[in-house]
Amino acid sequence: MTGPGPDGSSPSGATGVVTPPVPLVNIANGLTVVRLVLVPVFLVVLFVDAGQSPGWRWAAFAVFAIASLTDTFDGDLARRWGLVTDFGKIADPIADKALTGAALVGLSVLGELAWWITITIAARELGVTLLRFWVLRHGVIPASRGGKIKTLLQTVALGLAIMPLPAVLAPAVAVLMLAAVVVTVLTGVDYLVRALRLRARAKAR
Repeated sequence: MTGPGPDGSSPSGATGVVTPPVPLVNIANGLTVVRLVLVPVFLVVLFVDAGQSPGWRWAAFAVFAIASLTDTFDGDLARRWGLVTDFGKIADPIADKALTGAALVGLSVLGELAWWITITIAARELGVTLLRFWVLRHGVIPASRGGKIKTLLQTVALGLAIMPLPAVLAPAVAVLMLAAVVVTVLTGVDYLVRALRLRARAKAR
């Protein structure tokens, strides 16, 4: 059997198909970059008039909502159209955490969200990120249904907290935020268990 030619091409008569590399500049990566750019825009709008202007709060919510929607579409487009790149794998989770972190910290600075909530969620996200690097050479832990629910709860709870809603709705928003924290912690524990199992199986082999 003959191998590939010096230039890496298939030998004469071979029927192998060379898959072209995925371009770095594509719609999926573009949406990820848009989300990153919108993070500082969101913070600036949120802090206009110390967060007390209803109009600017609605504007902040609009920016947050648009940025969250890009998270819904970029990963789906990347997988469906074969646009997965190394840049996307790194930038997408960074953009997600940057947006969520900006909303958490911003609301806490304004005195509208308890700091323990922000610290708890931030610690979980940082811990899971470190776990991903810890087990990276052994395999990738797929996203769980709980993780998707966690993301949805965080996004909805933060979106409602950003809106200038009537005070009568504050208890409902607080309950939803608490539910997001509980699911965030539980999914973090689940990820830790799966990471330990993956590492143990890898060592056993």
